[in-house]
Amino acid sequence: MLKPEQIAIVKATAPVVAQHAERITNVFYPLMFERYPEVRQVFNQAHQHGGTQPRALANAIVAYASNIENLDALRGAVERIVHKHVSLNITPPQYRIVGECLMEAIGRVLGDAVTSDVAAAWSAAYWQLAELLIAAEEREYQRKAAAPGGWRGTRRLRVLERKRESEVITSFWLEAADGGALMDFEPGQYLGLRLDIDGEIVQRNYSLSDSPNGRTYRISVKREPGGLVSNFLHDRVQPGFELDAFAPAGEFTLTDNSDPVLLLTAGVGQTPALPMLDRALARGRQVVYLHAALNSAVHAFRERIDALAARHANLRHAYIYSEPLAEDRPHHRGLVTREILQQYAPRDAEVYFLGPKPFMVQVNRMLRELRFAAERIRYEFFGPLEALD
Repeated sequence: MLKPEQIAIVKATAPVVAQHAERITNVFYPLMFERYPEVRQVFNQAHQHGGTQPRALANAIVAYASNIENLDALRGAVERIVHKHVSLNITPPQYRIVGECLMEAIGRVLGDAVTSDVAAAWSAAYWQLAELLIAAEEREYQRKAAAPGGWRGTRRLRVLERKRESEVITSFWLEAADGGALMDFEPGQYLGLRLDIDGEIVQRNYSLSDSPNGRTYRISVKREPGGLVSNFLHDRVQPGFELDAFAPAGEFTLTDNSDPVLLLTAGVGQTPALPMLDRALARGRQVVYLHAALNSAVHAFRERIDALAARHANLRHAYIYSEPLAEDRPHHRGLVTREILQQYAPRDAEVYFLGPKPFMVQVNRMLRELRFAAERIRYEFFGPLEALD
């Protein structure tokens, strides 16, 4: 537990740390990767080069320091971190690595301002949070290991089938290499994969794009220009290929009630929405499914959504194409607008949205302008958590 005087020091120095937070994290990551190269596999290096991961950590440090006496305010963020860490099999020794390198980075950036008392206070603050996360993650590891078809650590999965869904998206069905059952998951969750690509070990999370059945998982992957893992999967992974996976995780899940649902997605962002849609329809909820894409060439799963709409009177759907081909007949052309949201979105709906960051920023702004209650709006990023405001 932090001592009162340490809390006072953290609060007093938090503005200085906030001012230099990005500089601190830009020192921290290279230092950690150089000193402990084995941890590189946990991080998507594209997020490092783009600056999103250092920015996300900087924002997290500032948020934690600002709420050092009110950790309940960080409950949602802590839950997201726990799920992300469990999907990557983060362990207590890695917290020691992060703590060591983070404190050294703070010292390098702030210099003489980091007295022994300041260093002790921030170290104690770090370990307060670390111990909270370690305990929560251990409970989640144990829960998954005890679930039917569950496991802890990695489990060998085999590619059973692959299917081209569009010009840029391919689905992969995975089964347990040992022939056993696979644990259920909540619609909206993702699967953590560990791959050996030409001797480089990398880890990625991919949303589970089909409903749980106890036998197989499906992920649907967009080919990203220059994407190490997505191009490997598209170009080289065929049925019979085996890889290591961690148990499903994620807190971006459908709430269990009877309220109307708006699923609003763009591009490959619709992958977690597909099992959400199945669950909502099965429970008789009114659902609006809006999907934005460039055009029909890159629009995956249209036939599936059309078929569901033909069978379920409680499903209303529309597609918005920003660059339609000559033969395309979308419901709307251009971008998602306030007028489209007003036309389709039930005022009492729970809203789940996911897609590229520019899409999400605009959607978040429009939902707030339309007076949707913040507690009824849910979203998730592919990559480090970033503010949409």
